[in-house]
Amino acid sequence: MWNICDWKVQLSLLDKALIVLKSFSEENPEWGVRKLAADLGMSPPTVQRILKTLKKHGFLEQNEQSKRYRLGTIYFRFVEILQSRYPLVQVALPFMRRLCSKTGETTHLNVIDGFERLCVSSIESAQSLKAGMPIGNRSPLYAGASSKCLLAFSDAEFISEYLDRTSLVPLTENTNTDRDKLMQEIDIIRKQGFALSHGERTPGLGSLSVPIFGHGGSLLGALSLAIPELRFLDDEHRRFCLSSLTKTGEAISRAMGYGGEYPPSVIRYDCGFSLNKDGEV
Repeated sequence: MWNICDWKVQLSLLDKALIVLKSFSEENPEWGVRKLAADLGMSPPTVQRILKTLKKHGFLEQNEQSKRYRLGTIYFRFVEILQSRYPLVQVALPFMRRLCSKTGETTHLNVIDGFERLCVSSIESAQSLKAGMPIGNRSPLYAGASSKCLLAFSDAEFISEYLDRTSLVPLTENTNTDRDKLMQEIDIIRKQGFALSHGERTPGLGSLSVPIFGHGGSLLGALSLAIPELRFLDDEHRRFCLSSLTKTGEAISRAMGYGGEYPPSVIRYDCGFSLNKDGEV
């Protein structure tokens, strides 16, 4: 039987193993032992032992040529379990597939998790030039169309608390970090029924987003299109995408029990086009 000292050692190793796992990201999909150890301030033998154990259980795999470690395929086993937490995902999926096929653009569904935007479902464009949005991707709520859409249609108390607790740090040169201007933009988004962004979170990427409502008008999530800048700047394509996105957002909202007006009013935006209540340009 283990004594208290054994448990302390075990917990310490578990903490280190979780820190190692959290080091894998889009920016750093692979790690070598020494580089990871140096970045984390751990000894190479400790990191190597952790990596080998995680590999043994399928959480990591190793590139035979470079000997660097990357995430294993075991995580796919958890995707459906995680998505089952959100009934919206199952309802929205067929609508998202049709929207992606119709527009040719990556379609993704997002929810608020804590004070962040969380992507819970994504259908990737089949085009060679495309924008990606992996499931599990997170971002602050003040930058990007999907984030701002979620923030704008949240209740006033949440918006106030979020802005009081959040520093508006620039992610790109196009990120708005002025609270007053952000509040003005939130007001515009609420009035027009959709959010638009261009290079606010990722350079060269444009995005459109509409809210998804449930029974009683509760905000369930935001449906978005991620569009490469080349096609986003094409007025005709952007108009078509927004019209298709708005109609799909309404269809999903109806399927989730929403019975109110969608979008909430005649919407206009200074990007050179407007939609009527039927989602038509």
